[in-house]
This record gives sequence, structure tokens and C-alpha cells, in this order.
Amino acid sequence: MEKIAEMSNELLQLRRVAIDTYKENVAYMHRDCEFYRVEGFQALTKVVVRANGQHIYAVLNVVDDEAIVQPCELGLSEQAFAQLGLNEGERVRVAQAEPPSSMDAVRRKITGERLTLADFQGITQDIVRNRYSKMEMAAFLVASGQTGLDREEILHLTQAMTESGERLDWHEPLVVDKHCIGGIPGNRTTMLVVPIVAAHGMLMAKTSSRAITSPAGTADTMEVLCKVDLTPDQLHRIVRKERACLAWGGTARLAPADDILISVERPLGIDSSGQMVASILSKKLAAGSTHLLIDIPVGPSAKVRHMREALQLRKLFEYVGDRMGIHLEVIITDGAQPVGNGIGPVLEARDVMAVLRNDPDAPSDLRQKALRLAGRILEFDPDVRGGYGYTIARDILDSGRALKKMEAIIAAQGPQEEAPIIGALNYEVCAERAGVVVQIDNYHVAKVARLAGAPIDKGAGVDLLKKLGDVVAQGEPLYRVHAEYTSDYNFARALTDSASGYRIGEAHEVSKTYMEF
Repeated sequence: MEKIAEMSNELLQLRRVAIDTYKENVAYMHRDCEFYRVEGFQALTKVVVRANGQHIYAVLNVVDDEAIVQPCELGLSEQAFAQLGLNEGERVRVAQAEPPSSMDAVRRKITGERLTLADFQGITQDIVRNRYSKMEMAAFLVASGQTGLDREEILHLTQAMTESGERLDWHEPLVVDKHCIGGIPGNRTTMLVVPIVAAHGMLMAKTSSRAITSPAGTADTMEVLCKVDLTPDQLHRIVRKERACLAWGGTARLAPADDILISVERPLGIDSSGQMVASILSKKLAAGSTHLLIDIPVGPSAKVRHMREALQLRKLFEYVGDRMGIHLEVIITDGAQPVGNGIGPVLEARDVMAVLRNDPDAPSDLRQKALRLAGRILEFDPDVRGGYGYTIARDILDSGRALKKMEAIIAAQGPQEEAPIIGALNYEVCAERAGVVVQIDNYHVAKVARLAGAPIDKGAGVDLLKKLGDVVAQGEPLYRVHAEYTSDYNFARALTDSASGYRIGEAHEVSKTYMEF
């Protein structure tokens, strides 16, 4: 039984403070509150709030403005208020929270010690209970990144994060999924793979993330077409009917410790291989996947820039996947440039639908990569002979069956009443000299799309007009930037005025590409 610090008899009125504190419980107390002075609270103290047999943990912020909280009140941020589940005005008790016992394991990791499964279970359980502040989580992440996690520790962290929330069970022997480790703009292959695989009859319950630092996540792009915020009951009903879904994973409470850690990792720019493997596999295991395909793009401006890194990462995935009982295959793909033409939700959705409709102007690189990935997944089916998956995937796409399945998934999830459109403010970035496109900086063009407003503004982003190997004349457009608001337009323009993200040279200088491996 969890030990809770002794509570005072002082009662404060509960107040909802309409602030989104993103994955962190925050409490607000006025500096003139008598209870604040008596208890000796300080800003950023960890407190426990209790009423009616319930309790939550929160980080305390001290307030001097009575418009936020009165001296007789305790304010709670949106997340904390929802977790406590009480009404405004009800009475609550507040006390200092005892430090989480698992912090001892974090301190040991800082000194370079190897942690056990029990250590990681304690850490993840305390994180899910909001026992850790973001500073304490940052300490754990930095320690894990700097001192490193060996492969047994990665396995234990994956197990602990998988156990931290709900686990779906589809009661079928073959539940497939795919995941790309990211770093490549566009690359919206999932929205093509899912309908192809589902049209074949395989179950693919795809729960995807929203973008945090990229111009669009799969959930952001799918939301252009239909609703993605599904309850677990809705998700199960849709998957049982259509054999697939393309939903946001935030409502399913799958490996919630991972979601909380990501909220700290991304602002810090921490993305160690051990944390990445544990993050990806814990989510897939919690979603009930039995067979998984991992895509690792490699390129000069991708997340993984060298083949040796990709091979090391593949070994880690295979080691942990094997011991966690999931059939896992890893492919290494070309990450030298964006995949598809559009970067941003509306532009990417346009590309996806063009491929599904077999439009002759659809981006061929997006089509081909999606077919290769779908083909590999179809070969998980014991009735599909090795090497035949690509042909089956192509036939499903060419016949229109994939389009029909996508339309059925959209209808089941709920079509958008008013689909967003491409941002009306636009300008073109042109080549400064004649020659051949020899390099495209993935990070740079993604940043341009973000500054233009993506993914918050669904119609914002970058439309690529030239790709690697294309011949360009001086002054010819390389890409078009779309924005919905003048301020975003100006931010993006300032960046592209300083650098386009393209390098023009001679044909023999074109960036080396990595074939599927």
C-alpha cells in the first residue's frame, strides 16, 4: 500500500485552473494562504491532494494573483483536475508528498550502475502516478542516455513501460503493425499500408502519434480526412468491422509511461537508441501486435545517418523483440530526402489519396515505398509465399480495393464535415543557379513547414517541386511554402531567405542512397 504523508486538517476549496500543463499535474496556491505559510511549502514542492478517498500528486506553483486562486483555494491544472475527479468548490486536503522511493534507482543510474527490472518497474510506476516532476524525469533520461543502457536494461525498460498501462488483446494469432523511427518529412506510408493490408484480410489496428517536433504525424494527417480521437470501445468496434483503424493512440492508455517521458525527451532533444527501442516496442506490445515491421531510414540528414548505426539499432530491436515474444523484422531504407511531395497534414493527405486513386501524378516514391512495406507485412501471412508480397500489395492497390478499404475506414471513424484546405498564403523558393539537385536537407525543409504553421494549421507546409537528381534552371522553383497566417508566413520566409535546404551541383554529386536491406 502506498504510503502518504500525514495530512493536515486544513481544507481548501478546489478550483479548476484552465491551463494545459502537458503531461504534468500542477497545483496552484496563493502566497497569502495561511496553510501555505504554516506548512512551509515552496514553489515546485511536490504535494499530495486528497478528498473523498482519492488522491493525486502535483507540483506546486505559488501564485500572487487572486484572479487565479484566492488564499482559501487550491487550483489544479486541467490534467490534475480531471484526474482528481471532483467538482469545483469541494474541499480538499494538501500535504507535502514523500519523495518517490524509486528515485534511489535514478541516483544509482546517474553514477553509472546497472538497473534491474524491479528498478525500472518502480520508476515507470511512479512516473505514471505523477510522483516525478519533469526535472526528476529529465535526470532519469539524461542518466540513461549518458551512462547508457545495455541490452538487458533496454529489455527491462521495455517490459516495465509495457506494464505501465492497458494492453489490448485481439484474440487472434496474427496482428500486424509497422513503425518508422522517423526523421524523414512526408513519408506517410502508414496511411497506404493499412488499407492495403486490411483489404487482404489481416488485422492492423494502427494507433499513431501526433507530431511533437515534426510537421505532421500520422494522426495529424488522418485527421484531415476523419476523426482520430476514438474511445477504446469505438476502436474495437471499428477494427472488428473493417480489420483496421488509423487512430490517435492517446486515448487508449497504452504504455502511458512512454507518453510522459516523451513530453520531457523532445524539448531536451534526447533520443538515445535504448529509449527509442523501449518506446517503440512497448507501444506495439501494449497494442496487442504479434508481428511488427520496423523501418529505419538512413541518410545524411535523417535521424540515423550511417549504416553502422542502423545495423546496431536493428540488432537491438531484434534482441528485445525476440525476448518479448513479438515476431519482428527490420528493414533499412533510403532516407536521403523527403518521401512524397507534401510536408504538412493537408499536403500529405492529398498525396496519400492520389496514390490510393492511382492518379498518374501521384508521387511515385511514396507509392513504391508503401508497396514494399505492405508487401513485407503481407508475407507475415503464412499463406503468402516469400517474395510474393509486393505483387499482391500492388494488385490490391491497382484494383481499387485499397481505396475502397480506406473509404470504409474513414466512414467508420467519422468523416470530417469540413475538410481543411491548403493555406492560401504561399511563395516559392527558387534555385540560385542551374544544375542538378544533389542534396535536400530533411531537417531544414521540415523546419520550414513547422514555421509555416504545420501541424497546428493543417493547411500549412511545404510542397516539393524538385527531388534529388532533378535538373533545374536558375530561378526555377524548388518548393512552394503554404501558410494560413501572415506571422507564420513571415517566419518561414525569413528562414528560406537565409537558406533553401537544397544544394545544386553536378549529377555525380547526388547524395548516396541506401537500398532496402
